Amino acid sequence: MKQTRTFTAALMCAGVLAGAASAQTLVYCSEGSPEGFDPALYTSGTTFDASEHPIYDKLVLFETGSTNVVPGLAESWEVSEDGLEYTFNLRQGVKFHSNDAFTPTRDFNADDVIFSFERQWKDDNPYKEVSGGTWEYFDGMSMPDLLKEIVKVDDYTVKFVLNRPEAPMIANLAMGFATIVSKEYADAMLEAGTPEQLNQAPIGTGPFKFVAYQKDAVIRYVRNDDYWREPAAIENLVFAITPDASVRYQKLQAGECHVMPYPNPADIQAMKDNPDINVMEQEGLNVGYLAYNTTQAPFDNPKVRKALNMAIDKQAIIDVVFQGSGQIAKNPIPPTMWSYNDAIEDDAFDPEAAKAALEAEGVTDLSMKVWAMPVQRPYNPNARRMAELIQADMANIGVDVEIVSYEWGEYLSRSRELDRDGAILLGWTGDNGDPDNFLAVLLGCDGVENSNRAQWCYEPFEEVIQKAKITTDVAERTALYEEAQVIFKEQAPWATIAHSVVFMPMRPEVEGYKVHPLGGHIFYGVSIAE
Repeated sequence: MKQTRTFTAALMCAGVLAGAASAQTLVYCSEGSPEGFDPALYTSGTTFDASEHPIYDKLVLFETGSTNVVPGLAESWEVSEDGLEYTFNLRQGVKFHSNDAFTPTRDFNADDVIFSFERQWKDDNPYKEVSGGTWEYFDGMSMPDLLKEIVKVDDYTVKFVLNRPEAPMIANLAMGFATIVSKEYADAMLEAGTPEQLNQAPIGTGPFKFVAYQKDAVIRYVRNDDYWREPAAIENLVFAITPDASVRYQKLQAGECHVMPYPNPADIQAMKDNPDINVMEQEGLNVGYLAYNTTQAPFDNPKVRKALNMAIDKQAIIDVVFQGSGQIAKNPIPPTMWSYNDAIEDDAFDPEAAKAALEAEGVTDLSMKVWAMPVQRPYNPNARRMAELIQADMANIGVDVEIVSYEWGEYLSRSRELDRDGAILLGWTGDNGDPDNFLAVLLGCDGVENSNRAQWCYEPFEEVIQKAKITTDVAERTALYEEAQVIFKEQAPWATIAHSVVFMPMRPEVEGYKVHPLGGHIFYGVSIAE
């Protein structure tokens, strides 16, 4: 990728940063590198922060700080009485960004909407196989089966026709996979023989324009002065990629960055006591878990999975890893989400019973791998330490655990493989406030080989979650999701570990930042006090 500008070390020093404040330069010490800049290809929050939120828009948007859906590139929409047709009236006069290789000749229109979805859906679309043809969310959310057709009514009207009703349809379209990209740009890059540029040199309609990316170091953006909403207060947005939480904290204290995510739990009280740091916090819509590969023996046996779950001392993990910022998880959805089934009893911590249960299934001398994430998340602030605790717990019942890890992008890619060994530490922060986003995306059959890292496809569970998709009656959906959680607990494709509080430390001069319940770090609407 051609780099149009470079980032100098001088900008990161406190003095220069302070001097640049009048130009509204905000530096965000991000926790990791994005996998790319096309959010439809990925599921990682790190990637969404660097791509979806600053660069792109969708037909509908989540209001920052809430799960309320508001108009985006669609000014309004209508839904047919049978729930099978969604007609979107598109906003006119919306400009796409430009870069050294591309200058748009037209505004956003219906062609861009249709292309943005058909590239993930239609086998004859030349972009279907770009980046290996992996469209995790689109496939994991059953979109190929859901969509019947997308009709261009006119240049500024698009109709989505479904094969069946989909209760969370509008909320789903506010998610990252539904970002709208430029068909004109895609066509130009295809003609030039460089279709990968959609992912490497992104063009969107969002509040910030991509400038340059230095891998594992920095991403630079500049304000989009032609934004269809009021232009952002921040003129320059910088992601300083800083994987180590302690280093992020040092940079925040030194004034080398304005905002940092995912602090070490041990540092939070000191941050709260520091007058030069403002710590925002909110209950997270998240879950951290250990997903067994249910296609591989002996993890294909739910009794073995239940036995292993009983060996894990989750309270010790909460005490050591979360240090007061988390709570034990018993269900695959967080307790703040509607339809949470509080009547379910968690697996007891009982090593002796766990060992006996393994022996009853003929499992002895078991060796397995536990994968530890290389990045921090609210649902897992220290995956390596968590893996070590699980390793010790498993040793107590005669199970030998090897801890493995990889670079974040490779970790996510390898973890999709059906022949992956052992169990993987991962987690999820909700994308749209709907239980379907956890239960169907993470545990449904359509997510196998993609977002369903347990590779678990269990027909009784699938039948319940699919039934919940097609009814708009909230009471009926609640009952179905409660039933789904019972099935999940009986079958145990995961060991559910924790739900956590989200902490966001920032400099006191940062104004307008909102902790987003869906986990994104969003800088449109943020400013820096003079």
